[in-house]
Amino acid sequence: MLTSSDRCSAGEAPDRSGALARSLLETDGFRVEATAVVPDEVEDIRERVRAWAGQGVRLIVTTGGTGLGPRDVTPEAVTPLLDRELPGYGELLRADGLRDTPMAVLSRSLAGSIGATLVVVLPGSPRAVESGLKTLRPTLSHALDLLAGNTAHGLPGEGCGRRER
Repeated sequence: MLTSSDRCSAGEAPDRSGALARSLLETDGFRVEATAVVPDEVEDIRERVRAWAGQGVRLIVTTGGTGLGPRDVTPEAVTPLLDRELPGYGELLRADGLRDTPMAVLSRSLAGSIGATLVVVLPGSPRAVESGLKTLRPTLSHALDLLAGNTAHGLPGEGCGRRER
């Protein structure tokens, strides 16, 4: 759980979005192994994400830095680290966010994988974090299974993605 925020990292504001994300993930049965708050600096964000992925952390969720402000740099920090992007997550997060606010189209949320690690980049508002994690909830475990190499699909007795007749 990584929060990118100049104000939170300087102790000027509490990390509400990171705390909420941690609580929601734990409620859903995820074990949160590490949390951190870093300033909105590309290298600080990149260093933490790279380290956690290298340690085998399966899911990295970041909050903050997805807007259009000059200090919003989380996508720029994370994207070069990704082996593969998962565009459907960003699209889904923006589409779901539009139900609450037209400003959701301004979010640069994204997701992708680094090896077997799933990285999800969420906006920094607690409302967006709550909405985003609830939106992704039905797919997170399956995405993590796929990244871990558990790729069997379908019902028992089905072969090659088709039903035997």
